[in-house]
Amino acid sequence: MIVSAIGQGMLWAILGLGIFMTYRILNFPDMTTEGSFPLGGAVCVTAITNGIHPIIATLLGVLAGMSAGLITGLLFTKGKIPVILAGILVMSGLNSVILFVMQTPNLSLLNKPKIQDFFLQLNLPNYYDIIFLGVIFLAIIISLLLFFFNTNLGQAYIATGDNEHMARSIGIKTDSMKILGLTLSNGVIALSGALIAQNDGYADVNKGTGVIVIGLASIIIGEVLFGELTFAERLVAIVVGSIIYQLLILLVIKLGFDTTYLKVFSAVILAVCLMIPQLKKALNLHFLPQKEGEK
Repeated sequence: MIVSAIGQGMLWAILGLGIFMTYRILNFPDMTTEGSFPLGGAVCVTAITNGIHPIIATLLGVLAGMSAGLITGLLFTKGKIPVILAGILVMSGLNSVILFVMQTPNLSLLNKPKIQDFFLQLNLPNYYDIIFLGVIFLAIIISLLLFFFNTNLGQAYIATGDNEHMARSIGIKTDSMKILGLTLSNGVIALSGALIAQNDGYADVNKGTGVIVIGLASIIIGEVLFGELTFAERLVAIVVGSIIYQLLILLVIKLGFDTTYLKVFSAVILAVCLMIPQLKKALNLHFLPQKEGEK
């Protein structure tokens, strides 16, 4: 069970990396996540059931997620719709798109090839194929992100999130950076959805409900545990945070809690993690020696 949780944590960490690109760098939450995640899974599973190779099907899922992010970006920057509302509009619309793609609320991959089947010939113990898959895709995604953010385009993207007015004053097209960020982040999120759908063996129209909480938990847990980090270390911390989150969920299940309420436990875990920095600050202020004359 622990090995399975670690493997799941790695696949969910890809979701966290996608959310990180908007939530931490551009400083806004993108609700498109809850639509692009199941969309990636739906497109991938539908393609596989229609005889398309799992790797190509996974890439199709990524492209579908990027398209969703692009629409949100255009609504936000060109339509001047607030980003949260733009994300909600796209997320709601994607529900119908997913049903159109799958022609059913859920679709199984029973007896169909999956991307992790390539590891079967290695005769790995149970669930280790998921860990191998997670390591490969995380290495690819993190390497690409590090390369991108070290380019002039990537630095312009970071500058847009740091100080949009300053970035615009030096000639950076900030609207283009926002569109780019939303497109790329939702592509990464859809990749996570495609891989998790293959791991679970099915795609479901409701699979995106609450996934933004899981992604945020990965980010927050990593930041709380490790504090000040370099950019590369922050990306790795998200992976560690995702694994820890899955282990915490496993602990909740092992303690005998009803799995029907896992979303509640997820929200509680995230809320606690978000409060930890403030609790630390309050404790430090309380226990720090006071200067003479201070009350």
